[in-house]
Amino acid sequence: MYIIGENIHIISEKVKEALKARDAHFFQNLAVKQVEAGAQALDLNLGPRKADWEEVFPWMVQTVEAVVDVPLSFDSTNILGIEAGLKKITKCQPIINSTSAEPERLEKVPLIAKQYNARLIALTMGASGIPVSADERVNIAIEKLIPRMMEIDFPMSDLIIDPLVLTVSGCQEYCPELVEAIRTLQYAWEPPPAISVGLSNVSNAVPAENRPIINRTYCVMLMGAGLKMMIANPLDEPLKETIRIIETRDDTTPVGRLYLKLHDRVAASETPTIEDVDMSDPEQAAIWKTVQILLNKVIYADSYLQQEATA
Repeated sequence: MYIIGENIHIISEKVKEALKARDAHFFQNLAVKQVEAGAQALDLNLGPRKADWEEVFPWMVQTVEAVVDVPLSFDSTNILGIEAGLKKITKCQPIINSTSAEPERLEKVPLIAKQYNARLIALTMGASGIPVSADERVNIAIEKLIPRMMEIDFPMSDLIIDPLVLTVSGCQEYCPELVEAIRTLQYAWEPPPAISVGLSNVSNAVPAENRPIINRTYCVMLMGAGLKMMIANPLDEPLKETIRIIETRDDTTPVGRLYLKLHDRVAASETPTIEDVDMSDPEQAAIWKTVQILLNKVIYADSYLQQEATA
């Protein structure tokens, strides 16, 4: 699994304070920690920075590149800020996160990515928003995103399609559709573009104690559909252990065996079954309940782990 570290994110109060103070040590320490934990790229989500973009983006690049040698991903709606950052890249091929299929953005952002030899994350989102169904999201990729890249001779190897993770709290019907979108996108073009998602979005607006198990369980399901790249927290050791179990096929623990069964069910386009689960094991029961909400079989509630399990 190719992990793009998500921890330099303006939504964090610590990141906001450090950015305001131009605390280079804070960002360098956070960058090094993520890379040492296994991040193969780092997402820099600085927000639009409407007032100070011209200074902030280059400063962040120079600060982080001083201590790590991995690609930097620019996550912002500010195209000028992204370009200012790209001009300062001296090490690895950068990533722009992101364009959508909205006409103005699709017109401008791919050209900037090509100009600066950047990889480009393209969202399956049009002017009318994010469609629910897998087919509609795949169609945006096939009919709008990929044709635009071909039009400007953008290398398909540098395109990354993001079919968009939405939270199970309020957007539950999107969760199973994303699994199918990932499965289908791998066969939608030849050669297929890479596919990436923002994993932790699935547990946004969910109580903190529920977020880890939702993230881990969804990760297993998405890996079953073929996912090999994601923006995630590389400091989340249980998540990384779950990925290791799937990648090494480690069946030495009951939970590991359950995760592998879940992965394999999804890989075979089969519906996970309660027969795979030892419901007397609280950890396995919690995973099963989480599968049910992610498949939109049981209506999500913050107390879902305390509710009686269903088959």
